[in-house]
Amino acid sequence: MGRPAFLVHAEDENPPHRTRPGWRIRVGTFAATAAMVSGGIVLGAGPASAAPAPVRLTSASCPNEIVQGQTSGCVTELQTLLNAHGAGLVVDGQFGSATLYAVREYQAATAIAVDGRVGPATKSKLYATGGSAPAPVNLNSSSCPANIVQGAKGGCVTELQRLLIHHGYPLDVDGDFGAGTASAVRSFQSAHGLTADGQVGTNTKRALYDTDESPSTGLDLRSASCPANIVEGQSGGCVATLQSLLNGKGQSLAVDGSFGPQTLAAVKAFQSASGLTADGQVGPNTKAALYSNIGGGGGNGAPAPINLNSASCPNEVVQGQRSGCVTELQSLLNHHGADLAVDGDFGPLTGSAVRDFQAEKGLSVDGQVGPNTKAALYGAVTPPSSPPPGGGYAKILDVAAAEAGTVEGSARANSYGSSVGLSLSTSNYAWCAAFVSWVAKQTGASSYRNSYVSGWVKQARAGNYHLSVTTSPQPGDIVAFDWDGGSDFTGGNEHIGIVRTVSGGSSFTTVEGNTSNPNGGGDGVYVKSRATDSGYDVVFIRVR
Repeated sequence: MGRPAFLVHAEDENPPHRTRPGWRIRVGTFAATAAMVSGGIVLGAGPASAAPAPVRLTSASCPNEIVQGQTSGCVTELQTLLNAHGAGLVVDGQFGSATLYAVREYQAATAIAVDGRVGPATKSKLYATGGSAPAPVNLNSSSCPANIVQGAKGGCVTELQRLLIHHGYPLDVDGDFGAGTASAVRSFQSAHGLTADGQVGTNTKRALYDTDESPSTGLDLRSASCPANIVEGQSGGCVATLQSLLNGKGQSLAVDGSFGPQTLAAVKAFQSASGLTADGQVGPNTKAALYSNIGGGGGNGAPAPINLNSASCPNEVVQGQRSGCVTELQSLLNHHGADLAVDGDFGPLTGSAVRDFQAEKGLSVDGQVGPNTKAALYGAVTPPSSPPPGGGYAKILDVAAAEAGTVEGSARANSYGSSVGLSLSTSNYAWCAAFVSWVAKQTGASSYRNSYVSGWVKQARAGNYHLSVTTSPQPGDIVAFDWDGGSDFTGGNEHIGIVRTVSGGSSFTTVEGNTSNPNGGGDGVYVKSRATDSGYDVVFIRVR
């Protein structure tokens, strides 16, 4: 996250010493997608005595699609298979939120459309890939040795392998530190400027978990966001997606978003193997070949969201349609309390959620999403069309704090990207700086907007855009973190938020986007406790 590398995406923006449960390496995350829901995984649990007897998923006794809410021997079998891949579920035969989360993680890991539904493709893949990995254990926990070396076995190795896959190294996740894992470790260490000794010690663990601000691979190479021909020398999210796709086809690239000689060689090898002209240019034919045999167009079953009020969406969005308009609709409905798989497919469950929403809002209950329903859906989530009058920098904290609790992937969270010209789901990129840019836009406190933390620090140090560096932080100031240390903010492992309170000394609290829920669950906008003496560097930015 064996698990083909795919749609690698930045993890919640926490410092290197953070702990993470089980598969939560986004892509475990992979919150690959807007379809990902928050959920926990019970690690190390054994089968429950009340579980129905397992039934093979492909038998006539199991439905074509096994979905959340069902209880049966088919679910028992599903949970057992997922545990063989390291999920660590309680095997009780009940398809609840933890099982849903594990299904989506597995789908993301194996390049199946991430919809949480266990249909023919997911069933086939579960049986084809087998798996007997122990439940993953956080590498920084006391259960893992200080140095994990070749020959080791167990949950610490499972976690190591999933982290390596998250960084673009294709491995079998079996909990066994063999030659293949050792080779991937050395390659990872070389790529990150570490001693390539194949031993996973403190520095390597830190680098493995430092995924903040990594290049987004939520970009579809076939979309207008990517060049018609991707060539050597280019960099960015399109190249990162290309590298992940190549890894999914058997290559072994570091997903760093930089199209260098190794990526060029991998492209040419793939083209030759696919019967294409091996010119190293990733044009329409190469893109089509890369996406072939990957469910849902690249691991994410949902088309890119489209604003319902745009000319690209019909006047009425109705059951039976599949499009980015439906992706947006489902995200909006979830923001209003529904619990849908965001797959861009307007099926019966989406229709039911539409009717429930219409009834709640006093609208005509017809299940058709016309102008009135669209207006009501956006009523609670559309950002202000212009900055509120007056207040400026003094309103920064008020605006930021009001967003606390907004969940990643929701329509509200996705709207933050508009401040920096992005229409991606927040499940597909590191959006902490986009959130700060959005807050600045709403208040009018500064005209500066940037989706990279390094840009905010650079402009503050230069005294531009009414930004400056301060050593006496106050509520409403901006705070930037460099998890790597050195205060250069250039390593790609940075974070940014808004100062909420300052208690004196080194402690303060913040409001941050793209950060983990301190109470568990999915990422979003939350209040966090931070400090200036916790092994990372901090820069406070005053907006005046």
